[in-house]
Amino acid sequence: MKLLSQFAARRQGTAVLALFALLTPGLLVSPVFADSKEKDPDQIGNRDVGKGVNFYSVEKEIALGKQMAQEVERQAKIVDDPVVAEYVNRIGQNLVRNSDAKVPFTIKVVDSEEINAFALPGGFFFVNTGILLNADNEAEMAGVMAHEIGHVAARHGTRQATRGQIAQIGSIVPLIAVGGMAGYGIYQAMGLVVPMGFLQFSRAFESEADMLGIEYMYKAGYDPGAFVDFFEKVQSQEKRKPGTMSKLFSSHPPTEDRIKHSQEIIQKYLKAKPEYVVSTSEFDSVKARTMAMHNSRKIDNAKDTGRPTLRRNPNGQIDADGNEKAPTADQDDRPTLKRRDDN
Repeated sequence: MKLLSQFAARRQGTAVLALFALLTPGLLVSPVFADSKEKDPDQIGNRDVGKGVNFYSVEKEIALGKQMAQEVERQAKIVDDPVVAEYVNRIGQNLVRNSDAKVPFTIKVVDSEEINAFALPGGFFFVNTGILLNADNEAEMAGVMAHEIGHVAARHGTRQATRGQIAQIGSIVPLIAVGGMAGYGIYQAMGLVVPMGFLQFSRAFESEADMLGIEYMYKAGYDPGAFVDFFEKVQSQEKRKPGTMSKLFSSHPPTEDRIKHSQEIIQKYLKAKPEYVVSTSEFDSVKARTMAMHNSRKIDNAKDTGRPTLRRNPNGQIDADGNEKAPTADQDDRPTLKRRDDN
């Protein structure tokens, strides 16, 4: 019996080590642009950009994203203006049609001036009004959205989470080898389980999303140069006024290397077109509508502060009812001095 238990323990430990050894090389040797199809925008839709080690099925990924999206909607203020919501959704769905995404997208606008947009696993996509307010044209807004669509198409959220789980398995191997599953229970009880990150991606994943986003906006007819323009502007604004970007967006900042790499992608892989969509009158209209919405809220918030307001009276006189008295025709606005008579 003792020999059998020892054999079972060794077999269990060997199985975990084998699993870790099998999966880890896939993490260490996973060139982002290994497939030449991924560099060819003409192949969009006929390539599997989401391949790689992933513990989540597409169905599970959608269910997970839906659950996370419900939590976002409970905490964030979603824009209910039908004009703004419909416009942003239409731009996003057009980009999705020109992408490698294999899941339907649900796109909503968050009422926040922070520069931010994020897509959850399974195609649940949120765009802050701050993107609309800070973009100079429709192509710039489309570039930000296309980048996030690239994350979903390549299944970065669940692939990143899978890496976290594999790292966790690697950490618990010694415990399992020594104490079996009881050791794993102690590990969990100590609160050392590595949390899964679905929105903060590795440098390689960010680079891939940049490339995919540029390709998607290009295929949709937008000027790909606008992608670089917006991120250069965001970088400049953040340096001048820290806090412009949300913490989530700033977790993968548009560094000089990423901007340079994006320019190289445009020059190397995209054929020049005779014309591109840069902006539309509808973008200008929706941006103005969004700006008016924010300005109106600021005015309302100022009225609701409850603090007293001061009125300035030119002649400094108020009647018994608390109203200002109009100055008389011969009254001068300047103060008058009365000479004191000491006699």
